[in-house]
Amino acid sequence: MENGFIKTAALCLEYLETSPSQQAKITMVPLRDQNPIKITPYVTYVLIGLNIAIFLYEINLSPPQLDVFFRLFAVVPKELTASFRGINVNQPIPEWMTLFTAQFLHGGILHLGGNMLYLWVFGNNIEEVLGRVRFIIFYLGCGAIASLAQWFFSAGSAVPSLGASGAIAGIMGAYILRFPRAEILTLLPILIIWTTIRVPAVFFLGFWFVQQAFYGVASLGASASIGMEGGGVAYWAHAGGFVFGAILGPLLGLFDDNQDTYY
Repeated sequence: MENGFIKTAALCLEYLETSPSQQAKITMVPLRDQNPIKITPYVTYVLIGLNIAIFLYEINLSPPQLDVFFRLFAVVPKELTASFRGINVNQPIPEWMTLFTAQFLHGGILHLGGNMLYLWVFGNNIEEVLGRVRFIIFYLGCGAIASLAQWFFSAGSAVPSLGASGAIAGIMGAYILRFPRAEILTLLPILIIWTTIRVPAVFFLGFWFVQQAFYGVASLGASASIGMEGGGVAYWAHAGGFVFGAILGPLLGLFDDNQDTYY
């Protein structure tokens, strides 16, 4: 593991020394973790199924219909701000509910695929530790707080914010605490070179969090892009979800080894 850690550290230092355009071509992709479970993670499967089903519904909408759908069920920061001030935004559902409904919406196949891959890799272990009910509460709670973190930095934006990444970031925040030594089989494409390495979770997820926080700070002066701030990625939702997951997980029994019932 030590040799893999050193190799990964060297690659990441090389990454940080590249230009932003070059960094965009370098992405650490988790393929699976070396962290077996003893249960069937039904909640994780259902969450993945729901996200896919709703996306299939989205792609059958016309562009005007999709815009209406997103503005109804995604988080629109400007409207959420108005609702917090007691102003009627003339929506058929309470605006606070979009903090939850937005978690099941995605803006494209890559957006969906990336989120579901991370949920597949990291979600089952956290579901096993917390149990079904607490895992659902944990997932939805992290997603809602993540959306609020993004809203805080773009409260006047009229651009819909959506995606499961905030909730999944919460799972990652819990995972790094509970399973820091678990090895993540990682695909590392660099330009035309593709390689796989095994990375300790503490390094993989820690590096991911630092990236999100760094880009979140860098995006503060950026203009709104479709779906989020700064290039279409809700960096503050990612960072906020990660931190909240690391806080909420222990409160819900992340380190409880005496659970006899999976519920």
